[in-house]
Amino acid sequence: RFSVTLLNEKAESASPLSRYSRRQISPCLPLFCVPQIFIIALSFAYFSKALTGTYMKSSVTQIERRFDLSSTHVGLIDGSFEMGNLLFLAVVSHFGAQLHRPRLIAAGCLLMAVGALLTGLTHFFMGFYKYDTVIQVLQSSNVSIPACVDPLKTVDMPEIQIEPSVEESSSHMWIYVFLGNALRGIGETPVTPLGISYIDDFAKAENSPFYIACLQTITLLGPMFGFLLGSYCAKLYVDVGYVDMESVTITPKDSRWVGAWWLGFLISSSLLLVSSIPFWFLPRSLPKQGDETDTPTPPSLTLDGAESAQSSNQTIKLTEIAKGFLPSLKRLLGTPTYFLFLCAAILKFNSFIGLLTFKAKYMEQQFGQSASRANFLIGVLNLPAVAVGIFLGGLLMRRYKLSVVSGAQLSFATSFMGYLLLLLQFGTKCDNRPVAGLTVSYNGTQSVSYNGEMLFSDCNRDCSCSPNEWDPVCSDSGITYVSPCMAGCLDSSGRGKNTVFHNCSCASTSYPPGSSTSARLGQCPHAKDCSRSFTSYMAVSVLSSFINSLGATPGYMVIIRCITPDLKSLALGIQTLVTRTLGGIPAPVYFGALIDSTCLKWSIKKCGGKGHKQKIIFLGLITCLSGTSYFFMIAVIVLLKRQFWKADRDIKLQQRKASKESGIMVQLETQEKSGAGSTSPKLSSDKTDSTGVGKDLEG
Repeated sequence: RFSVTLLNEKAESASPLSRYSRRQISPCLPLFCVPQIFIIALSFAYFSKALTGTYMKSSVTQIERRFDLSSTHVGLIDGSFEMGNLLFLAVVSHFGAQLHRPRLIAAGCLLMAVGALLTGLTHFFMGFYKYDTVIQVLQSSNVSIPACVDPLKTVDMPEIQIEPSVEESSSHMWIYVFLGNALRGIGETPVTPLGISYIDDFAKAENSPFYIACLQTITLLGPMFGFLLGSYCAKLYVDVGYVDMESVTITPKDSRWVGAWWLGFLISSSLLLVSSIPFWFLPRSLPKQGDETDTPTPPSLTLDGAESAQSSNQTIKLTEIAKGFLPSLKRLLGTPTYFLFLCAAILKFNSFIGLLTFKAKYMEQQFGQSASRANFLIGVLNLPAVAVGIFLGGLLMRRYKLSVVSGAQLSFATSFMGYLLLLLQFGTKCDNRPVAGLTVSYNGTQSVSYNGEMLFSDCNRDCSCSPNEWDPVCSDSGITYVSPCMAGCLDSSGRGKNTVFHNCSCASTSYPPGSSTSARLGQCPHAKDCSRSFTSYMAVSVLSSFINSLGATPGYMVIIRCITPDLKSLALGIQTLVTRTLGGIPAPVYFGALIDSTCLKWSIKKCGGKGHKQKIIFLGLITCLSGTSYFFMIAVIVLLKRQFWKADRDIKLQQRKASKESGIMVQLETQEKSGAGSTSPKLSSDKTDSTGVGKDLEG
């Protein structure tokens, strides 16, 4: 036994690979030396970063209003996350595969926590939020406000005062939000490519899709809780705890309402900080599942699969790794299947980012939902359907052991079915809210097209109203007026958001005759049939999300399996880099610009209403981008079939050739055996005959 052990030690010491394994693999606690622990830690990191990212998406409307920005500018802020990824993703994906991947992931989570904290702390660097209104609530509960006057001529009246947010509109504090989001993007760089490649390196080939599906399913709990957190924070007033809520005259459904957007970033920063802790204790590599020797698998030293010579101190030279970057990148982009799949992913990612960023705002504007309710419905309906779909997609691949070609076909089929369901959303609509001078005439009998002169009528020409004002009131007839002044209201009663205006001259002329002359703060709600349309919209949206997500895991595995194993980390990194550069950065900007172009009424920078044009542009652009991507997907499937058909043909030819050679060898062996058997008896008989002849001769 001692001699065998000694021989094994000598053999191991003679092997450079064994010497490399013992020196390069850092020791780890037994608890952390199994892939399942890494998957759990990575799942929580994915959960935390996904929660923060989707919370940012859910807070787009709040940030837009708080900093007095347009949808184009807030789209630029949202795209700063991808800008941070653009700076370091390719470098981290290439060099990170050769370094300590878990510790790089830990550093990335820590950096994301700092970025989220900087974004949330911006709120405390600013003053209180001030919105434009003609109402200045005093301590007295009964104050009469004559709205039908020119506010600019009555600034000396204590009960009437317009307070435009001049301080906020000229502020550049949104730059800190931009920088914090970009810092979070830089921190997210190593998490996805290094985490996925780490799992695929040390898990069994048949278990890898299932682990990745579980990872993505748990990850989708992050967006779900992110939207739920966004829903809760949107209900809270931005300065909650610092102002008297009785003095706030707007509600969460008002287009000027700003929720406590900063609170969610402080919570998500804490989660990201906690998620970084386990990775500091994980080893550089793990034992390969199913390996009988149970020895850690050393990472490859170069992306072309060849191990470079180790220096005397056994450290990896970055210059040697850098030499392989451009050849590896050339090999990767020179793979037609990968390149076409990348083009399809860019188009799909554009439509996905545009939909995810402005879906809640679309629900607000088209169906009259509050930001809180829109985020809540996305979190409890859409995202669970997506999580179930991704999990089932990975389960299908594992259960039926689908090949790369079958996975690509499944991804294409499910995505196309979801695309067809998306077209049904064009049929779900709500009529524009009747707004006097914007969508209907002042008597409410006919539709109009907006222009500056249409805002005025005979009932309010003597009021000297400002056309830039947006402080809507709702009359009992169901018509919304741009402001109490535009409604011709002469006095009021009540306090705060319960203020009611009376003797409104424009309300008395509206249809039907004999309507009340009173108006209350806020826009009028949508008609009852709008709720049925919204229910249909949500049903189609949830079903489309579920079917689309079924092909997520198969599509992900196509990227990994259509290239050589040594390019996996680089392929995932380049795919993330390119899709975020050409999709994540421009998509929020041009989607936001198109949404801004559909505004019916602008008050300084705030948009007061949307029309049907928004729906046509928003859904039309999504369907156009998604539809174009399917041409590339069809080409990918054709190339994969040719590639693997040729490989299968070569294998079959080799098998046939080997079988023929083995058959010939067996036949030769049989002939040799039979020849040997027939020759021996003949020789013995000859010997017997000769012996007999000798005996005869002797006799």
